[in-house]
Amino acid sequence: MRISYDPIYDVLYIKLGGAEKVYCKDVEEDITMDIDAEGKLVGIEILSASEHLDLSLLLPVEIKKEALR
Repeated sequence: MRISYDPIYDVLYIKLGGAEKVYCKDVEEDITMDIDAEGKLVGIEILSASEHLDLSLLLPVEIKKEALR
């Protein structure tokens, strides 16, 4: 599992697995689940994360800056 957080956009992503293609299913207005072709949950995206979670319980989160391709 990998958790990443972008403080500029207040977006949290929890990566549970990998998949070439995913189906995005909205759970709530700001919460989306990524599901693979077999129906397994591979990720969760939370917009406006600080409004939905107490981020102090998750932090510190390792922040990596990846080069633009």
